[in-house]
Formats: sequence, structure tokens, C-alpha cells
Amino acid sequence: MKVSKQSVARSIDQPDPAVRFYLLHGPDDGQSRALGARLVEALGAEKVIIAAGAVKSDPALIASEAAAISLFGGRRLIWIEPASEDIAEGVRALLEIEATESAVVAIAGALRKTSELLKLAEASPRAVAFAAYPPEGAEADRMVIDVGRRFGLKCDPRLANRIAESCGNDQALVAQEMQKLALYVDASPQTPKPLDVEALDAVGAELSEGNIPRVADLALAGDLKALTEELAKLPTGAEGIPVVRALQRRLMMLAPARARMEHGDRLDAVMTSLGKSLFWKDKEIVGRMLSRWNAAGLAKVAERAAKLERTLIFSPSPERESLGEELLSIARAARSRR
Repeated sequence: MKVSKQSVARSIDQPDPAVRFYLLHGPDDGQSRALGARLVEALGAEKVIIAAGAVKSDPALIASEAAAISLFGGRRLIWIEPASEDIAEGVRALLEIEATESAVVAIAGALRKTSELLKLAEASPRAVAFAAYPPEGAEADRMVIDVGRRFGLKCDPRLANRIAESCGNDQALVAQEMQKLALYVDASPQTPKPLDVEALDAVGAELSEGNIPRVADLALAGDLKALTEELAKLPTGAEGIPVVRALQRRLMMLAPARARMEHGDRLDAVMTSLGKSLFWKDKEIVGRMLSRWNAAGLAKVAERAAKLERTLIFSPSPERESLGEELLSIARAARSRR
């Protein structure tokens, strides 16, 4: 079942027990991830992660995990990220079994209209499918205000604009920022409080010091000088995972666009087709990326980004060094593709 921007909040915050599969897709996977986190909260569930690759090799895995009873009696939400066409057969099995104990959410990037996975989710009354697009302008400000309200913060539109810009309009990052600010001013949904400039300056400064999505874009565009400067702005102790996720989001957008170019489409036609999925400020740099990278190169970067993500999650080595080295390597590769 396909849901709109106007109705997705109700589908996520008041989940229907009959729905067993949630497909959150589209170019703004930060928004998709934030909606997934809200679903975890709404269900009062434990988040159980399954790798998409495991589903590809064992399509019955999703259905068996969803049907399994928790050892400790609590609710679970099966989480698949990043999801792709590789899980379509597993989702079909999930939708066909008689009963499940747990719901499944898949975080996917942009999917083609002909996608089998998308068709399955949109056609089934046991599924919810929502396409997330990056908000712009006043819509981004409203997104920040809505997210803040969930944490008990009353946010002035001017402050909302500042937060939206510092987070690159990434809803997942906005939610992290708002949660931190709510703790600082001792706000909650039961005791809402206004967010003021002083609190934002005291707690929210670190995001404005380094634009996380911009770091990933500079690497893919091959701008070594600006990338080095931006990496230096990242605060000490800043997590590398948001940067890697920003890189992966951009790659998910670039890959199908570049594939169209290699099948004969002109760059200007591809840029026009991106439409709402591309923030207007990003058009120039995205055009540079599409001119520099071919499909094979983008696939290799995606593979390295996934490896870097695993390194940052599981390795005791310093995050900042691993992240910086990989991003600079990507930038150098981009420059060599002129």
C-alpha cells in the first residue's frame, strides 16, 4: 500500500497490526531512517538488523525471522539496510505466510517505478511503501519544527532554518540534534519548552562547524582543498557513520543517473529528470560528480564505503583517521577522472 507525505506519520506512529512490511525508499534515506526509528519507538520494539546480502543468499530468512517468537517475550522489528532488489523474493515470502510475530522495515534508496520490490509493497495490504524526498526551503523548516515537537521543543522558524541548514536537511541528523537539545533544556513531550538561541549556541554548535553531507560531496567531486578544510572542522569525537551514510545516499542517487548517461542520455537531461530529488544548491556539484565518475567507479566507491562503515562500527582504530584517509582517497580518484 502506497502512502503519501500527508499520511505517512499516522502509518508510522500508529502502526496497523495487519501491516508486516514497511518499505521506506527514495533519495532521502536520512528521512527514511528517521521514520524507521519512529516505528521502532511506536512499536516499543527491539531493533534486529539483518544484512541484505544474507537475504539474497537465503530468501526465506525474512519470513522465518518475522515468524520467530522472541526468546525474551518482547516485540521485535526486523531492520534491513541498505535494501535493494536483492530482497524482493524474501519480501514476497514474508507477505505470503499466514502469520508473523514481528514487522519488517527496509530502508532503500531511490527505486525505479519498475522495481519488483516497490511493486510488491505498493500492491499488498500487508505492506506500507513511502518515498522520501529531501525537503527544501519552508518545508525543511517545518520538518525541523515537527521533529522538535516530538521531543517537547517549541522551535522558532528562524532557528528551524538554521538547524535545517546545519544538518543538510537530513531528518535523521535533525532528530539527533533535537534529542540532544531537549535534554539540555529539560524538555519532553509532557513538559514542552521553547528552544532559544542560547541553547542552540551552547549545544548545537558542533553541527554548524562541519556540514556532514558537504564532506561526502566534496570527496566525490574531487575538491581536495575544500575537503581537507571541512574535515578539520569536524569536532573532536564526531562519529564517522553519519558522513559515510551521507556518502552512501549520494552514491545511491548518482548510480542510476550515471547508468542513464552510459545508455545515451545527455547530462542536462539526466539533471532535469532528478527534479525534486535534488536540492537546488547541490545541482552544480552533482553535475560535476556525474561528469567525473562512470558506473564502474561509483560501484567501487560504494563497495569501499560499505567496508569503511563496517570498519567504523567494529574496529577499535580511531574513526577520524580511517574516515579522513578514505575520503581523501576518493577525492584523489575523482580528480584523476577529469
